[in-house]
Amino acid sequence: MTAPVLDAPALETLVSAAVAAPSVHNTQPWRFRLVPETSVLEVRAATERALPATDPQGRALHVSVGAAVLNLRTAARHLGWAPEVRLLPDPGEPELLAGVRLDEPAPCRLPAVDALYDAIWRRHSARSPFTGPPVPEGVLAGFAEAARSEDAELLLPDEAETARLLRLTAEAERRNTVDPAQRAESRRWLQGRRPGARPYGIPAAALGPQDADGRLPMRDFGALAPERHLPPARFEARPRIVVLLTRGDGPEDWLRAGLALEHVLLAATVHGVRASLLHQAMEWRFLRWEARDSRHGPAFAQMLVRFGYGPEGAPTPRLPAAEVIDD
Repeated sequence: MTAPVLDAPALETLVSAAVAAPSVHNTQPWRFRLVPETSVLEVRAATERALPATDPQGRALHVSVGAAVLNLRTAARHLGWAPEVRLLPDPGEPELLAGVRLDEPAPCRLPAVDALYDAIWRRHSARSPFTGPPVPEGVLAGFAEAARSEDAELLLPDEAETARLLRLTAEAERRNTVDPAQRAESRRWLQGRRPGARPYGIPAAALGPQDADGRLPMRDFGALAPERHLPPARFEARPRIVVLLTRGDGPEDWLRAGLALEHVLLAATVHGVRASLLHQAMEWRFLRWEARDSRHGPAFAQMLVRFGYGPEGAPTPRLPAAEVIDD
């Protein structure tokens, strides 16, 4: 293949794809910088959009940035590069979370990459009930393979384990709602509640209802902003929950969790499967520890994901590429 050119339009495409990734409370905690001498596109943490109450260790920030790196890598492959990704490339720069080298052309064009690239622009988190049939086990197995390709695991719990995970999520949701620091922080990221609101945070159109039967503990942003409370709705009786796990629990593991999470979410989008992120229990250290299943060996839970068929989720806004590229 002819080597692609790393010009301004290509850079805008790459960064636009990266910022389409999901992030906790849609904080979009990333910035990008091209180093022309080495053809490396650096991905840095935007710490001014960190969540000190919800995410004191920066774990969710790293997961969010990892998802952006997956999109960036996918876009680079789609444009014709064979990108080389290095995580945490410089210990002396802790805010430099990844570098993507773009100096080698890809040997061939892969339809699977193009399908994932197209899914970048269609992927949205779903916060509404799923109304279709259960996701086939074979499709879920494909999602697990996508996670393994990023050095993570996707555990498919049985019904009893699913019920236990939902109880942990309900306890975390209760704590998030009553904890003053987390409640105040979450309110600030409801779009329109912050002075001079920017195109990040959660807009009203993306909020979802609560489960009328109380089985599925969705994040209740309505409890933070009662004027936006939606009428409760009946969710699926047997939600399909999966657990994303990593072997370690440090910054590089968190980044890999983000890569795996976004790879899985894009694969789900390709298959027409909707995904809802249940992050509440991950925000409390002891509840995240409890989300492990010791029967599967040492591993660390990084995300719970609910899969199903139903309406497409509402998009959340994104910062323009030009506003997250540093000179």
